[in-house]
Amino acid sequence: MSGQSITDVFKEATGMSIGMAAVMIALGFLALLLPFATGIGISILVGWIIVFSGFAYLAYAFAAQGAGAFLWRMLIGIVYVIGGAYLAFHPGLALESLTLVVAAIFFAESVLEIGVFFQFRALSGAGWILFDGIVTLLLAYVIWRPWPFSSTWAIGTLVGINLIVSGFTRLMYSVAARKTVKAIA
Repeated sequence: MSGQSITDVFKEATGMSIGMAAVMIALGFLALLLPFATGIGISILVGWIIVFSGFAYLAYAFAAQGAGAFLWRMLIGIVYVIGGAYLAFHPGLALESLTLVVAAIFFAESVLEIGVFFQFRALSGAGWILFDGIVTLLLAYVIWRPWPFSSTWAIGTLVGINLIVSGFTRLMYSVAARKTVKAIA
């Protein structure tokens, strides 16, 4: 360390966390303003990630020790590339499946956040983690219940809400952590 105290490092880290919270909140409002565009953008992004994963699998095939392993890796890579390209170039169709996946992700996130709350419930600001977990669980239900009809608006709207709530949560516990450091110092 170049002469920085632990308090200074902690203040800097909480400052970065507060900045990250502001970015998350701003992106959340942008997603709320453009829910369908956000959903399509996410679908395209997922498609391209799968395409690039397919190319990585194709490259990995050349490290295979036998013809059978090479063939399987090549076939898997080809399936990834074709499937990912299909999703990237037909994002409206991918949006429906992605909507269900987001509901599952939000459900898993909420369970983990509620679990984290029970580990840190004695700390200042921990109630915000529970709040985030409960809101995220409600978001998962709101997506899942009317599926597949919710696909045109759900991804963008709910990802936006999730970003806002998660950003606000990050902001609240970062501010609480900063106050705790000030009180100790």
